[in-house]
Amino acid sequence: MDDELTLPPGIGPHNDRELELMLAGSKPMAMFSDALHVSDYFPDADFAPHVAAGTIIRVEEIIPRPPFEMRYLFFALPGEEWRIEEALIMSRNLCAGTVIDHDADSARMGELLGYSVEDIEAFLQHY
Repeated sequence: MDDELTLPPGIGPHNDRELELMLAGSKPMAMFSDALHVSDYFPDADFAPHVAAGTIIRVEEIIPRPPFEMRYLFFALPGEEWRIEEALIMSRNLCAGTVIDHDADSARMGELLGYSVEDIEAFLQHY
């Protein structure tokens, strides 16, 4: 069974629409992550013209998480860079294994990404 087809409403409503929503001004930040050299889906090319034009800010960081390194790619609207800074701290803590309250961190990350309170609650109930 494909989990993506059976997710409850509110889970992942921004997935695959990040750039569209950011250009419309309704999503302040997008984040993509995976183990380094594992995922082919990092939308660098889609975002590149907007980064070059200065309409979207891009930050990438490789964070050690033994036995792998994790690649984190963030995009934010100008003026929303503070979201990337906070999300990077949270990502570093996750990789270091120092997160104390995963639900609280997940909720905060949802806020940083621009999800509604209802969508965040649906996510926390599902996972």
